[in-house]
Amino acid sequence: MASSDSFVEKYGPWGLILGASEGVGSAFAEALAAEGLNVVLVSRRQPVLDELAGDLRNSYSVETRALSMDLSTADVTDYLMDSVADIDIGFVVNCAGADTGSVHFLDRDQGSEEAMLFRNCTMLMRVCRHFGGQMVARGRGGIITMGSGAAIAGTPGLATYTGTKAFDLLFSEALWGELKPRGVDVLCLVLPDTDTPALRRGLLRHGKLSSLENAPKGATPPARVAAEGMSFIGKGPTRIVSRKLRIANWIFGLLGRNTAVVLMTAATRWIMGEAKREG
Repeated sequence: MASSDSFVEKYGPWGLILGASEGVGSAFAEALAAEGLNVVLVSRRQPVLDELAGDLRNSYSVETRALSMDLSTADVTDYLMDSVADIDIGFVVNCAGADTGSVHFLDRDQGSEEAMLFRNCTMLMRVCRHFGGQMVARGRGGIITMGSGAAIAGTPGLATYTGTKAFDLLFSEALWGELKPRGVDVLCLVLPDTDTPALRRGLLRHGKLSSLENAPKGATPPARVAAEGMSFIGKGPTRIVSRKLRIANWIFGLLGRNTAVVLMTAATRWIMGEAKREG
């Protein structure tokens, strides 16, 4: 990672974190503040954002802005852009969007599925178009997006989620090719199971974790995800976080698509249990 002065010069003065209230988003907020960037924190829970903003101001002497909004609603885009129109956003991290429930596609609520599709895909496109355009205009900037190891192959019980994460990966890689020559770095982090509150809640709900106080076995700490993002931004379009996931990706590539889907199905059932369905 670059020194703080050069990081701010390239990516400052403000960073925007979508999905900042906990987990990976909170870890990225701290990582950017530690580099000297002022931070805009976006999530649904205002009290949690306010507490995080106060901690960052006290620890790193940066400016903060906490914005409560639901990124899965269609009318949120203009509100977000208007809320930061007076500051220079040079770095964007999109952490919004998780699905820790294993439920068959036909048994899911259609409205919730479409909200996930909007949040994970449409909102990402709008954010990258708006802020990416500003970054290109000034000739510098950085964008980090979140992929998922669940999107290495189709995953029963997580059909829409894995589809959106496959989109996020390919969209980000293509955007890297378009924006890199124009001075803007794009990086997609492909995440393994990450020790977030959302994952703990999901595992507890499926009987795979005895208490929210227990760390899921083998899960990657959010701080490590943020550290890898900060280290690899500017070094390529994609970073698969964790050696185990990199090996799995390599093996799946050798086996072919059909076998990869079979193995991913078995792995998901082992981690999350059988997907829920009616009847």
